[in-house]
Amino acid sequence: MSDLGNKQVLAENLRHYMDLHGKSRNDLCSALDLSYTTVADWVNGKKYPRIDKIELMANYFGIQKSDLIESKGKHSDISNITPITIPTDTITIKVYGSVPAGQPIEAVEDVIGYEEIPAAWTRFGKEFIALIVKGDSMYPKYFEGDVVIIEVTPDCNNGQDAVVYVNGYDATLKEVHKNDDGSVTLKPFNPEYPPKTYQPGKDGVTILGVVKELRRKM
Repeated sequence: MSDLGNKQVLAENLRHYMDLHGKSRNDLCSALDLSYTTVADWVNGKKYPRIDKIELMANYFGIQKSDLIESKGKHSDISNITPITIPTDTITIKVYGSVPAGQPIEAVEDVIGYEEIPAAWTRFGKEFIALIVKGDSMYPKYFEGDVVIIEVTPDCNNGQDAVVYVNGYDATLKEVHKNDDGSVTLKPFNPEYPPKTYQPGKDGVTILGVVKELRRKM
């Protein structure tokens, strides 16, 4: 079977067992400590998981690896199978529609939902929030309506995607480039939008946090 055929077979089988047990993509992400985009690629037949990930999913559903990777035609009735719960410590974070400049995160009231993240991410006092992407300046890397998990931090690496405040306005997502003269260039991913450079100072760029993970709702 071709590589494309293998991907499609696994995608069909995976969707079957998810439907059979009422499990969503977010359920798999949380239980197996996987990113949303990784699970989405498997479910949509875009990528083929490593064998250890196939075994992880098979254990989760209480089935054999072959049940995921072999073409079965019409699936038999196996509704008596109970998925195995893999303990994974998670915590819930808020999803914000917007984060105004100058307002502490804990005081922001524009909460539109919640996401779960691995508790291990918060070691050493790390803090995380989630934001809804607005606009198309970062398209097609990020779609409007995507959820991005943000590690709250006042700095980022050069070229990293970060949520920033510009001249006191609400937080926006851009690729951050630090220049030798101390200025900062914010580069949209969408070529229809030009990069903009801001000089250091109180009215320049302030970083809220960096993108840890993208979670696209399919």
